[in-house]
Amino acid sequence: MKKVIFGITGLTLGGAERVLVDLANELSKKYDITIFTIYAGGELEKELNDKVKLKSIYDVSYKQLSKIQKLTIPLKLLFRKNKIYKKYIKENYDVEIAFLEGPITRLFSVKNDKVNKIAWIHNDISFVFGDGFKAKLKRKIDNKSYSKYKTLIFVSKENLNNFNKTYPNIKVNKKVIYNYINKDNIIKKANMYEPNEIDLNNKNFLTVARLVSQKGIDRIIEVHSKLIRQGLKHYFYVIGDGPEKEKLEKLIKENNVEETFILLGKKENPYPYIKKVEYFCLFSKFEGYGMVLEEAKILNKNILITNTAAREAVEGYNKAIITENTEDGIYNVMKEKIEEEKQNENHKQEIDNGEKIIKEIITLIESGE
Repeated sequence: MKKVIFGITGLTLGGAERVLVDLANELSKKYDITIFTIYAGGELEKELNDKVKLKSIYDVSYKQLSKIQKLTIPLKLLFRKNKIYKKYIKENYDVEIAFLEGPITRLFSVKNDKVNKIAWIHNDISFVFGDGFKAKLKRKIDNKSYSKYKTLIFVSKENLNNFNKTYPNIKVNKKVIYNYINKDNIIKKANMYEPNEIDLNNKNFLTVARLVSQKGIDRIIEVHSKLIRQGLKHYFYVIGDGPEKEKLEKLIKENNVEETFILLGKKENPYPYIKKVEYFCLFSKFEGYGMVLEEAKILNKNILITNTAAREAVEGYNKAIITENTEDGIYNVMKEKIEEEKQNENHKQEIDNGEKIIKEIITLIESGE
């Protein structure tokens, strides 16, 4: 039985993290699977089945670290990566898969000719680091890191194209594999309970996202506030947590929309909320693919998104609208939906590519191509 190790920062509440848990559980039927995290204590750890092993460098979560540790640990991971790799990983596995951009990809890039090394890229690499000296330094480091992998996997075609523009000299194998999702698991979780926060007497919109600049929650607040001032009553709910929480709470208060724009915080099971709302939204400034859109499709939701790489997730799905990636674009599509009659929910579209994706990943593990 082949031994496969997946690396990720931590099994917190995120799209890539949920994909990895489902993927590891499924692949453990065929392989000896280990998930290696930098930080322990992620909320999704308890969803791993008994066959999946879990190893961590630090036995605390990222949130439990001091400010100094948050600054020094990434540097340790970079400058002592050979020592850390030798201690935790080297010569123990047949396949090593760095499942997220950043520190784990740099760590798993340590040279080991005996191993099939694979890196997963979930985000649009041309945007993810921003600009400035720090961004240029990270790109230079990652140019060397990605070059050491046998295969790079992208979750969308646009991500692959933008990666090639950012790193034109990296000539390793590259392939697009859409994210795996356990359809039955999503439906089961969606029916676990009935959330009482959603007001069904008005149009309601919901997004599930980390509270970071990329997700554009600040501009959604501005659009929502403008629509409310125009007398277009609706509710907008946000599930998630992140570093911009205080900033967003302040913006909500400044716009006097505390009653109608509601930060629900993080939810280990967001699916009952997605099931209950009328519209699921992903109004990001940029996206890798938007895994949560696959989940919303399984739950047969009306979907509204901005024009990012996430559009690949809704291709062929007839209940999705892609709008211009601006505040005006978001305003126009929300205004249209608030003003029109309630959507007809009768038609249903089955979404299930899980088996095909698993076969692609098994081929990748067996051959590395």
